[in-house]
Amino acid sequence: MNALPPRIPVTRGQIERVVKHFYAAVRTDDVLGPLFNGILSKDPEIWRTHEAKIANFWANAILHERSYDGNPMLVHSGISALDPTMFTNWLALFDKTLSDQLPADLALQWSTLAHRIGRGLRFGVESAHHSIGPPILR
Repeated sequence: MNALPPRIPVTRGQIERVVKHFYAAVRTDDVLGPLFNGILSKDPEIWRTHEAKIANFWANAILHERSYDGNPMLVHSGISALDPTMFTNWLALFDKTLSDQLPADLALQWSTLAHRIGRGLRFGVESAHHSIGPPILR
């Protein structure tokens, strides 16, 4: 049992449902679909594995579970096809999913957290794509 209270009073089941519905929408989205389908393919098993990993990410971020061990910044900043402006679409689609799947108060709380994380990831991707390296001193 976790000693810390959840950041948002949602259940693991709600997290899994949001992630499942979000990625169903991503796969058909005009902006995000080609990127995700190109990276993950259209194989349902690969998608199930990805969705489980992302559900673990959110369970860690919200419920303080220790079920996620990835590095989202490293992963996202390493995707050359990921344009930082895509985070706007990602967050809009995520917000719609949250409002469709959760009561308004829970959707707003989770959205606030998602936007904070999204700002950090977008900054990391922008930095990785526009890095000019350290100055050359002579």
